[in-house]
Amino acid sequence: MKSIDSVADLEDVLATPSARDVDAIRRIEGDFIILGAGGKMGPSLARRIKRALVTAGMRSRVFAVSRFSSSGLVQDLKREGVETISCDLVDREQLGRLPDCPNVLFLSGRKFGSTDRPDLTWLANTIVPHHVAQRFRNSRIVAFSTGNVYPLVNVESGGSVETDVPDPVGEYAQSCLGRERIFEYHSREYGTPCLLFRLNYAVDLRYGVLVDIARKVYQAEPVDLTVPAFNVIWQGDANSYALRCLAHCASPPQVLNVTGPEIVRVRWAAGYFAREFKRELHLTGEESERALLSNASLSRSLLGNPEISLDELMQRVAHWVAIGGETLNKPTRFEVADGKF
Repeated sequence: MKSIDSVADLEDVLATPSARDVDAIRRIEGDFIILGAGGKMGPSLARRIKRALVTAGMRSRVFAVSRFSSSGLVQDLKREGVETISCDLVDREQLGRLPDCPNVLFLSGRKFGSTDRPDLTWLANTIVPHHVAQRFRNSRIVAFSTGNVYPLVNVESGGSVETDVPDPVGEYAQSCLGRERIFEYHSREYGTPCLLFRLNYAVDLRYGVLVDIARKVYQAEPVDLTVPAFNVIWQGDANSYALRCLAHCASPPQVLNVTGPEIVRVRWAAGYFAREFKRELHLTGEESERALLSNASLSRSLLGNPEISLDELMQRVAHWVAIGGETLNKPTRFEVADGKF
């Protein structure tokens, strides 16, 4: 397992395509456009796709679309051959000027601050998808969603499956179900091939539920047990799945849970990091038996297991936190049970 000791190392590992990515991309015709490419996952996804195309000897273009508050990110992407476009997806005129692409990955959305400005959350998570689905009606679309559309379930249940009836808790999760319904409408009405990518939780060492727990343990802060368990997946694997999901878009939409195979107990994860860091373990909250959990058996049957195991991911997180690795300061709020983010 390659040591990750810097942001440069991390970015390189996240952007390196797997053999499965290169094999898959040889069968995907046309250019790629990533909408909402300036967030946590978009830059490494854009680089991964471009590197896979180069490795496969293909000339398809990769467009990264965002408002791009960081000029440094724009330059980094351009150096890798990714073409950047500054665009506010709320503005239909700007959206209309985007290039036609047969392969669309929709990553745009809003979570944090949903309680203070629910109007903005609904705008970002429903109106923008409507405009995007209209604009790219003739493309295939992988639309990022979340396991938050499911209710909390018993830890022993194995997690929610794709055929379970959604029952989102809180306005953020409700708006995410709204996003799914918008893409579903356009897929059914106009035949747009689509896949609803229900992800939880991705980890890239600078953020993620394992990072949240590890940092609390390292800083001798209490770890909340209110939500007792979670799912997790390495961000590189999540991006690999997203790329390969383009081949599984369908009308009506294919729904796919995307996460690792394990149900991870918060108490166990905190204990692991306490031993790694030689810290005293502090726990708080009343441990229930219900959590937000997804069963990703279907994604594994279609796309295979993640390449990075839970054990490897735990080691990477522990090492990163111990060396004082950078954080995005964007906690997952995994311990929230009422859906208020």
